[in-house]
Amino acid sequence: MRKVKEPARGCNSFNVSNELLHELASSFYKSDQITALKCTKQLGDKLSTKHEITCSLNGVTNVELSGQCPVHDDKAPLVHEKLAREHDNGILKVCMWVLFVIALCSPISCLWKNHKGEMKKKEHTQSSSRSAGKWMKKLLVLFVLVGVTVSIWLFWYLNDGIQLRRRETIANMCDERARMLQDQFNVSMNHVHALAILVSTFYHGKQPPAIDQKTFGEYTERTSFERPLTSGVAYALRVRHSEREKFEKEHGWTIKKMDTEDQDQTLAQDCDPANLDPSPIQDEYAPVILSQETVSHIVSIDMMSGKEDRENILRARASGKGVLTSPFKLLKSNHLGVVLTFAVYNTHLHQDATPEQRINATVGYLGASYDVPSLVEKLLHQLASKQTIVVNVYDTTNASAAINMYGPEEIDTGFLHISSLDFGDPSRKHEMRCRFKQRPPPPWTAILASGGVLIITFLLGHIFYAAINRIAAVEHDYRKMMELKHRAEAADVAKSQFLATVSHEIRTPMNGVLGMLQMLMDTNLDAKQLDFAQTAHASGKDLIKLINEVLDQAKIESGRLELEAVPFELRTILDNVVSLLSTKSQEKGIELAVYVSNQLPEVVVGDPGRFRQIITNLVENSLKFTHDRGHIFVSVHLADEVTDENYMKIFNGSKSNAVCNTLSGLPVVDRKKSWENFENLSRKDINESEQIKILVTVEDTGVGIPIKAQSSIFTPFMQADSSTSRTYGGTGIGLSISKRLVGLMNGEIGFVSEPGTGSTFSFTAVFMKKETCSLDTVLQQYHPDTSEFRGLRALVIDQKNIRAEVTRYHLERMGISVTIISDFDSAQSSQSPIDSAVFAMVLIDQEVWDKKSGLAFLRGLKSSTKLFLLANSVSPAIQDEIQSANMVATVVPKPLRLSILISCFQEIISVGNTSFLARRKPSTLGTLLRNKRILVVDDNIVNRRVAEGALKKYGAIVICVDSGKAALEKLKPPHSFHACFMDLQMPEMDGFEATRQIRRLESMVNEQIESGEVSIEMFGNAGHWHTPILAMTADVIQATDEECMKCGMDGYVSKPFEEEQLYSAAACFFESD
Repeated sequence: MRKVKEPARGCNSFNVSNELLHELASSFYKSDQITALKCTKQLGDKLSTKHEITCSLNGVTNVELSGQCPVHDDKAPLVHEKLAREHDNGILKVCMWVLFVIALCSPISCLWKNHKGEMKKKEHTQSSSRSAGKWMKKLLVLFVLVGVTVSIWLFWYLNDGIQLRRRETIANMCDERARMLQDQFNVSMNHVHALAILVSTFYHGKQPPAIDQKTFGEYTERTSFERPLTSGVAYALRVRHSEREKFEKEHGWTIKKMDTEDQDQTLAQDCDPANLDPSPIQDEYAPVILSQETVSHIVSIDMMSGKEDRENILRARASGKGVLTSPFKLLKSNHLGVVLTFAVYNTHLHQDATPEQRINATVGYLGASYDVPSLVEKLLHQLASKQTIVVNVYDTTNASAAINMYGPEEIDTGFLHISSLDFGDPSRKHEMRCRFKQRPPPPWTAILASGGVLIITFLLGHIFYAAINRIAAVEHDYRKMMELKHRAEAADVAKSQFLATVSHEIRTPMNGVLGMLQMLMDTNLDAKQLDFAQTAHASGKDLIKLINEVLDQAKIESGRLELEAVPFELRTILDNVVSLLSTKSQEKGIELAVYVSNQLPEVVVGDPGRFRQIITNLVENSLKFTHDRGHIFVSVHLADEVTDENYMKIFNGSKSNAVCNTLSGLPVVDRKKSWENFENLSRKDINESEQIKILVTVEDTGVGIPIKAQSSIFTPFMQADSSTSRTYGGTGIGLSISKRLVGLMNGEIGFVSEPGTGSTFSFTAVFMKKETCSLDTVLQQYHPDTSEFRGLRALVIDQKNIRAEVTRYHLERMGISVTIISDFDSAQSSQSPIDSAVFAMVLIDQEVWDKKSGLAFLRGLKSSTKLFLLANSVSPAIQDEIQSANMVATVVPKPLRLSILISCFQEIISVGNTSFLARRKPSTLGTLLRNKRILVVDDNIVNRRVAEGALKKYGAIVICVDSGKAALEKLKPPHSFHACFMDLQMPEMDGFEATRQIRRLESMVNEQIESGEVSIEMFGNAGHWHTPILAMTADVIQATDEECMKCGMDGYVSKPFEEEQLYSAAACFFESD
């Protein structure tokens, strides 16, 4: 409520000049400028649905205005906002539920489709895997549901935040406009109220009145800037009916009546007072006597004759406050406006004055019209955000028929905010309604964020689902693989057993065949019979070799092949290979040679048998594919030597005088290409203090390998020519086995081949270093002492450097110093009687012999100089030419090897008048087994006869039994046997069990002797019993060898065995006589 305190003013009359009026106007203007308008905005609730604005106006003399601040009507704003919010929430809930249903159905349908397809797979999985899979799929469903829920919640949260910000934005904007409109209206209303006080003071307080129409019009026009919201101001005097005639005479015009009581219709037209009827007779009148120039046409019109104005006048004078009319169309502008009416009193009234007192003290009425659309339009122009929202100002006095005072027709664009307006009249209600001009855009932030979360959820769910399926598939494959693994292991065991059985069953009769053939060849046979026996014996050996290769391949594939680690002499192994294949090379006229670098140690530690097997396979292949001329050259070096200049100078195969520097003079392939792809050729990958890496090269001048076959040369059972009409035989597994063996020796193998030129195979192998002292005794048993040759000098005449180096290599092994010349002419130019006496021997290659120069050279030699001719096959013509010079040339057959050279030199060379006869192996080794009692245990009578015949050749006394039980009785201490050869596979009691029981008996006896329970005399004066037992079986599986050692056997001899094998196995347990 607004309470008005009017200043006390006297009713005495006094005159006021125009200057005084101007000063008064200026004072009101200045007082208005210093007026402090304090507004406090209080926001209640979250959505700013309630606003309370408290205003106070201080400053104009003693005038205090209260009750002019807006008083909210909570009903209408809450109803509209509630309806809008319910509408928005309903749409949002529908969208959220649709999104939830779609998101929920997608993974469920996907899982259901895949569930049907996986039913058969699940039936084959184990119970643990099924439970794990179900658990993971339940977790997947839970994860998807959680992701969908999070996505929906995120959409709701972000969208709610967007909606909240829009509500707050429109609420702030609308409240700001309502506050500004209300503030401006209150300021304007204060000026109108001040004007009413002015009229009361200077019109009614002065006699004669100090204000007339001219002064009032001029004053209100000049001070209109203080009332920018008003379109016009007028003052109507209260005239009672008894005073009407006098009043009309004083003013010279008749009180006019409004054209109609329907103010809206009347004010909508141009009004001319001359055309209006006089006001009808009534108790009192309110003719306009003073007006602003803009509304001067309403002078003389009775404001009491209009229904709306009459009600306002009556309310204004009874309440003492400014009252507003309902909206109406203003003259000329045709805008909706309102009229603010203040009553003018002629005396000072107290605050608690009664309405009757106020009515009696009323002398006139001051009214001001407000153009509401213009007022709001000016306000909106002051704001930058004018174009973003739509503002409507309503008169809601009649809530059922609200009047739109400003703004277009309302269109539902979403949020609606209502701010209450209080223009100081408690009987009139106004409000401002604000909407955004456009409907809100889709909440893209919420949609994209929630959609992103949903997509990520589905992607992760898909990945998780694929991972579950993959895990299930892997588990299924794993179980299948394990099942196949068990089958493969069982098959491998069965294959091993099959191989052992087949090996035993084949080797056992083969042992009898080869043994009996060997015994047959030792009898008196004629040449034809001996040839038949030797052919059969060689064929049997070929069959055994084939069986060994197949077994080796099977053992390599199953991973059961293991290498030995025993000391052996590299050069001896190579000599053995050359001796083995010398006959074939001589038959084909191929020159076969071996060269070992002097940087290699004498003894290394490794598997000599497998090393020999690799070289034998490679050389045999070269022999197979090399025709009647050419050569095969085996060289062994340290792996680091191949980069040395001397190596390349000797072994590069360069041409000199149109002849290649090779063994045969034929061109060869570039050997470097055979190892250029090796990853670890140098010794950097080994421990040089303990290990040694060697490079072995096998060079030939054969037919070469076709280009298309080179990629599969190491494939088992594959040959360059696999047709049924192929020229060359063989199984095609030798190279495959060699490659596997090289890999087991931590080496690499490679080759280079050119069709029509030849091939070169190279491989590396890693061995342990070993001192030679531990092997000296063994070497001396097989090779005669070479000390008698040390210090001798030899002259080698050979035009090919490599071939001369091979001869030097063999001679230097015997301690002989070597000088090399290329031809006889070079020898004659440098030879002298003193020089000829220096050389104990001269070795001439058959290819260098020239009759003229050769004979001249021979005549210059001393008679003590021995002459040797190196040749694959001796030419009788050369022999005759040498004899014509009274010289005897001893032929040294190629391929050269230490044993051949020693035999030849010992037969010819005499040192210190002592002749050295060639030493034969049987005469040396035979004494070790002479008169030794050896027990042979085998259930096969043929094998017993073969072993018995072989051992008796060395002077042994052989006793044979056919079972393990019989052997146990024979070897029960005390006994007189020095060794025992025992078969492993025998009925009733096999060799393993028999050996274990024998060792058990020997252990018991040894313990009794050591403890003194029995005397040594009772057991043949032997203080410790341990009879050497050597396994004799056709089973060559590695596990069998290990089992032999485990049960207490001392050695292993595989069937079919040679005489030397039996002797070597037994002789190592006896000392030489």
